[in-house]
Amino acid sequence: MKSSARGPAAALAGLAVSLGLAAMLPAATAAAAALGSPAAQRSAAPAGTVARQDVGGPELASPGIAVHYPATGGVPLPRVPASAYVIADAKTGQVLAAKDAHGLFPPASTLKMLTAITLIPRLNPNATVLVTRQAATTAEYDVGLMAGHRYKVSDLFSALLLISANDAAVALTQATGSLSTGMAMINAEAHHLQAYDVVAKQPNGLPASGQVTSAYDQALIARQALSMPAFMRYDSARSAQFPITPRRTVPLVNQNTLLTGYPGGIGGKIGWTEAAEATYIGMARRNGTTLIVTVLHCTSLKEIISGEQLLNWGFAMDGKVRPAGELVAPLRVVTTSHPKLPDAARVGSSPASAVPLAVGGLAAIAAALAVGWLIAARSRSAGAGEERARARPGAGSRSGPGRRPW
Repeated sequence: MKSSARGPAAALAGLAVSLGLAAMLPAATAAAAALGSPAAQRSAAPAGTVARQDVGGPELASPGIAVHYPATGGVPLPRVPASAYVIADAKTGQVLAAKDAHGLFPPASTLKMLTAITLIPRLNPNATVLVTRQAATTAEYDVGLMAGHRYKVSDLFSALLLISANDAAVALTQATGSLSTGMAMINAEAHHLQAYDVVAKQPNGLPASGQVTSAYDQALIARQALSMPAFMRYDSARSAQFPITPRRTVPLVNQNTLLTGYPGGIGGKIGWTEAAEATYIGMARRNGTTLIVTVLHCTSLKEIISGEQLLNWGFAMDGKVRPAGELVAPLRVVTTSHPKLPDAARVGSSPASAVPLAVGGLAAIAAALAVGWLIAARSRSAGAGEERARARPGAGSRSGPGRRPW
């Protein structure tokens, strides 16, 4: 497969042979179904305009700390070396506290969580992907994919989420037919979640001009991930084996030490690049309460402990603080029953009785054009957001000891 967009016939052939994919129709339909709604009209605006809509509540638009302590018995928020964070209750959607929730920062490998939740429902886990030279030569950190070899989709998701394999992210995204097709789907999924701060340009989160996210949007993505059993199975696995060739297998050990070192830890994702510094998404459950913590632009090697400190505060204060905002629900998508698909094209990881379908070719084309315009507009305005991130106090680049981009 090539990374550039291919003709319709070639794309359909590729999908029929090796993919469990509903093509771009779910993403296109999501946009088409919502175009008439006020939320959709708001989301179609450039990123700077959308940010002024105060998604999640007006208090979250502030670059400072948003928290409402009780009159008595309040536990002070821990001071963590991060430029932005959000602590939220996954069930109620209440944002318990936040710092610069909508501030724009590079995501590093936490973007892989968005890649995963976009592609897991669309790719058959038992299908295989033919790895291209582009995927095989992706910058480290990687699992060691070899061009011209086929790899099982489920194995690639394990590599993506356990060891943050950059090459696996590219291979999975190209499995949609092309890298550009996959990236359009990833950005469309962010739009569907109302994660309007997100501009995704690399499926692995490696540096790209204008690629940004926010702590708030990371929380929306994490909440969606929690609702997907297939994602949680991959993400919470402590270890796995990855077959590089029929005769060579490498071990995968989950990098998220929250799973083993924090009571109640159930999943998450770490990331690091020089521009982003350390980034983190953590999820934990205690006594029936599930909390999400997201951390951006954190001192290197302090991201997980910062997440743990914020989670500790969240478990102590959940139900005691007045919410500073809320995690909004995804946009509604019109669905219809789906005919039985051939085995190679059937979505097997997250079966559903109904999946999004385009209502006719013209609607699909119009929706795809709308999504393309949205991504282009947000990409243009994201440059200003990235400059804003660089201008923040303490936002300079710093290399973590012995760390490679992930």
